[in-house]
Amino acid sequence: MSDHTPPSEPDPDLSGPEAVCIGKLQPKLRMLANGSTEVNCLRAGHAAAVCVSREVAERYPARRSDDSTPASDPPVGEIGDAVPAPQAKVSVFLGLTSDAAGRVPEALSEMTTSQRADLLTAEVSVADAMALNRNLRVSSVELGQPLALPTAEPGARGVDAPRSRVVGDPAQHRNGAGVLIGLIDVGGFDFAHPDFLDKDGHTRFVRIWDQGSDTRPPPDLEGSPVRYGAELRQEHLNRAIDGQAEFNLPATELEPQSQMGEGAHATHVASIAAGGTGVCPEAWIAGVLVDIPREESARRESFYDSTRVAHAVDYLIAVAEDLRREHKLRTVPVSINISLGTNGHAHDASAAMSRWIDLALSRPGRSVCVAAGNAGQERAEHAGDVGWLMGRVHTSGRVPATGLAVDIEWNVIGNGIADLSENELELWYGAQDRLSVQVKPPDLPWTDPVAAGQYIENRELPDGTFLSVYNEVYHPVNGANYIAIYLSPRLQDGPITGVRAGEWLVRLNGTDIRDGTYHGWIERDDPRQLGRIGPRDTWAFPSCFSERSMVDASTISSLACGDRIVAVANLDEAKRRVSVTSSQGPTRDGREKPDIAAPGTRIVAANGFSNAGDWIEMSGTSMASPYVAGVIGLMLAINPDLTAAQINGILKRAAQPLPGTDFAWCNDAGSGALDPALCLQGATGMLDREDVT
Repeated sequence: MSDHTPPSEPDPDLSGPEAVCIGKLQPKLRMLANGSTEVNCLRAGHAAAVCVSREVAERYPARRSDDSTPASDPPVGEIGDAVPAPQAKVSVFLGLTSDAAGRVPEALSEMTTSQRADLLTAEVSVADAMALNRNLRVSSVELGQPLALPTAEPGARGVDAPRSRVVGDPAQHRNGAGVLIGLIDVGGFDFAHPDFLDKDGHTRFVRIWDQGSDTRPPPDLEGSPVRYGAELRQEHLNRAIDGQAEFNLPATELEPQSQMGEGAHATHVASIAAGGTGVCPEAWIAGVLVDIPREESARRESFYDSTRVAHAVDYLIAVAEDLRREHKLRTVPVSINISLGTNGHAHDASAAMSRWIDLALSRPGRSVCVAAGNAGQERAEHAGDVGWLMGRVHTSGRVPATGLAVDIEWNVIGNGIADLSENELELWYGAQDRLSVQVKPPDLPWTDPVAAGQYIENRELPDGTFLSVYNEVYHPVNGANYIAIYLSPRLQDGPITGVRAGEWLVRLNGTDIRDGTYHGWIERDDPRQLGRIGPRDTWAFPSCFSERSMVDASTISSLACGDRIVAVANLDEAKRRVSVTSSQGPTRDGREKPDIAAPGTRIVAANGFSNAGDWIEMSGTSMASPYVAGVIGLMLAINPDLTAAQINGILKRAAQPLPGTDFAWCNDAGSGALDPALCLQGATGMLDREDVT
């Protein structure tokens, strides 16, 4: 039975002025609506939840130049003067009011791509997204969050095959037989690698949904209503394997995917969880290849945001149900791994993506592991190490009293002169407080204070940067107040002008303080190599907080903050400590995330698309998370009725303290190091009850 809700029903006219509530719209949507078609077309090249048609993309060719500098005398005006209604679409999550949950309101049915309880995903024009503030059935409108490419650190290639990762008694857990291991990842799944072949030489992958391909029809499964990408089924994959000799081509070229790079991240992750050398060597395997295009032209015409992960979770659950029907089983439990992350939002499980997964995990026999992230590093470990840039993404503190202020130092780096991408900072503070905010660009004066309920929208600064500041109260989901600051390059009227590099100051003024605590995160913007100048590599680096403003805690991916999600840290077994790069907790609301630490440093697994069937070493929380997902697969093979909450409880109970620590939760290791054998004992013990009446 599908856990998705029924089709739409008629809706009354909800477009009257009495229905307007601008607070339900994420501020960034308002900024997009204030931009022209040209601006949003160029923005779509690096904004995951914005896309344009091919016709619009061809009308406005890319004008990006990596040596762009701030304008000396930019024209006066604001983005959006030319075209009031931009010809761009956005990918959003919609929250429904309680009276609308359980059905798709008719006014939303055409734009809806999927639904889970009171949440929808939708693809809609910017203008129509703005109009949703007049729909009484909609409680919130939130853009999908950007997904960045994983930052796993590659190591040695051509190394020896790893030892089997199976733990416990195979007679008890059957090496995961009857369980589906689902993987949501990037880089491609090398289904023909020897680590994924059964004794007959056929692949154990039962499905691969390539979200960025059109070589096969899209999925058509009950419970997974989305229709895009290509679904490669096991029969397709095995025909390609059988045809290698006849066509003298690798199976992965006979049945290609949109991403197939040597050393593929997805292949390595799948090998850890469910390869022949993995934790669950007899489980079914299904993969979802999330499309994160590398070329700007491709990015402009596609979505690659967190709604795609929501669709992937639903798809893998639907595949498990399909296998249950096909094999006439009572249940097929599913353990899903997501080695992708996000930085934005409130880090309190209120993000739509977190709520979507938590809702999906309300039924027994389902689990989702998420890599905690690789943003734990605060300073360079060696010459040339730039990992600290990814670690300085969080700030926090306290405005001590009314009338006092705190300054935050936000460094925009780019190519050292300007940054051609948009920079985004969110600051969250308590509903009981009132703050005003000021921004000081490099070498320019402070803006006037922006009080709660006020905003600056696409103001052009003298150096050509566009500044947007929104000071919002009472977020529609968590009730907190938040400040959103966006620094945008000039995207129209000639060559693109980047955001000025240097130190941007953000001042929080206490206008009415009862608590004063705040937390802030910079949204993901991964480093990008530009090339070489003489003997030197040149890079476009993301923005980060200064060493004084950065707070080395609560850097955990917001995707890993969900209540029912298992958030996994990277344990360096050789050093008997958590890796310096592993992201830390707690969540903004003080919950204990990450949950557990597992081996993630110098992990040997399948080297995808190498044509040699060999092995590669990688490090990161991306490697730790699938190990836990595999152990959970064995737990579900023993007891398929375990709930996500019970699984997390067993993991915590079985965790072992690292040297120098006790059983208390730690912000880097969570409850401690994973003990697979004790986890399996815990799953077995759930089946036992003793009457002591």
